[in-house]
Amino acid sequence: MPETPADSIDLPVAVRALRDAMNSHDPQRVADCFTTDYEVVTPLQPAMDFVGNDNVLRNWTQIFAGIPDLHAEVLRTAVNGTEVWSEWWMTGTKVNGEPAQLGGPAIWTERDGLVASARFYLQQVA
Repeated sequence: MPETPADSIDLPVAVRALRDAMNSHDPQRVADCFTTDYEVVTPLQPAMDFVGNDNVLRNWTQIFAGIPDLHAEVLRTAVNGTEVWSEWWMTGTKVNGEPAQLGGPAIWTERDGLVASARFYLQQVA
C-alpha cells in the first residue's frame, strides 16, 4: 500500500503529465509523454527493452485492455537536472476479475519536457 497520498507531493511537470495520462486510460496520451526516440531499459526483464514511443503506444494499449481501471500514483520523486527518480504504485482489476498491483521506481532523463530515456523497475506485487 502506498505510504504517501498521490496529491500530497509537488510533482515535476513530466511526472505529473505521465501520471495523469495513465489515469486518463488513453494510450496515445501516455505515448505523447515520451520522445520519438525514447529508450527504455528494464534491468529485471531485459527482453522488454525497446526504443520509440510507438512501442509505448502499443504497450499501453495492451495494458489498458488488460487492466481497464488502472490507477497510477506517484509516491515520491527526486530531481537532479534532467534526471528524475520516481516511485510508482498502480492498482486496478484485470479483465478476469483478479486484482492488479504494480510498484517500483523509475529513473529517467527528460528532454524538452518529455521522457527521453528510462530505467524501469516496476513489478507486479503478489
